[in-house]
Amino acid sequence: MSEQGKGPVDTSHLYEGKVVRSSAPSRKKAAGEMKRDTGIPDDAVPEVAIPSWIDAIFGGPILVNREFVPPNKMVITLQMGAIGSLLVLGFLTFVLTPVSGTVWFTATNEIGLGILGLGLHWLLIISGIACGFWGTWQRDQRFILVSYVALILVTIRFAGSKVEFGLGGLGFLENEIIQKFLLIFYSVFLVVYMEISSGVIRFSMLDTSIRRGEVYVMNVKSISDKYRKALGYTPAVAAIVATLTLFINFIVPLFIGILDPVAANRLEESVELTSVYGVALGTILVFLIIASMFAINLPLRFQQYLENRS
Repeated sequence: MSEQGKGPVDTSHLYEGKVVRSSAPSRKKAAGEMKRDTGIPDDAVPEVAIPSWIDAIFGGPILVNREFVPPNKMVITLQMGAIGSLLVLGFLTFVLTPVSGTVWFTATNEIGLGILGLGLHWLLIISGIACGFWGTWQRDQRFILVSYVALILVTIRFAGSKVEFGLGGLGFLENEIIQKFLLIFYSVFLVVYMEISSGVIRFSMLDTSIRRGEVYVMNVKSISDKYRKALGYTPAVAAIVATLTLFINFIVPLFIGILDPVAANRLEESVELTSVYGVALGTILVFLIIASMFAINLPLRFQQYLENRS
């Protein structure tokens, strides 16, 4: 290329690093060279999403699709605690949940195969314990979830008003106080097992993210110490709520007795207060008290009181 009155001009530097094609690449030729792929595209497989309200009930994601690194000391401690509470919970479930009154026992009795209902009842308890043990040790949330469902499903018969126990023949179980304390222990260990087993998954996720460099967390030991303290508060709160609910026929007469001792004595011996309706009434009263404490923001006021004193 040359300009008028001047010599040839070099314009090659304008095209350095650039690819100039005379035409678009042939799609027909490219289609002939491409290998045929019979696999299903990843975006064509629908993702299974668990509703957020179910996640909220169990304190976090139900199913986490990731591989964990080998457990650290904190995770192993939580695993041993979850398995220990599971074994106690399994024994209490066997003691407190007879097969009578369940849907499967009623259905099998109708066809004359009551032993089949008993077998299904024991299968639910054993599968709940076995799946919980395997899921906690392997950190597999699918088995932990099955354990939750089995151990809760087997106790649905408690909607009945008659108190029965799966482990019969023991005289001390006839004592009303012992019966209620066993029920309190059951509720406490159920809450503890569900909390610690979910804690195994949460701390495994945290430890995996830290050791793989995905996140940076300062003072992990402080987080672990706070969680251990919270594990002491959880069963304490559960025990207080269960005690206030089940011992309503002893608690309410204490206040009524100040005004009318005769009415207090009648309430203490009332069958209605110890029935399903009485338990429901006790639950309503307990949660009304808790709701009132949240409404007046009692923890904040107590904290402000301590700050003002200091």
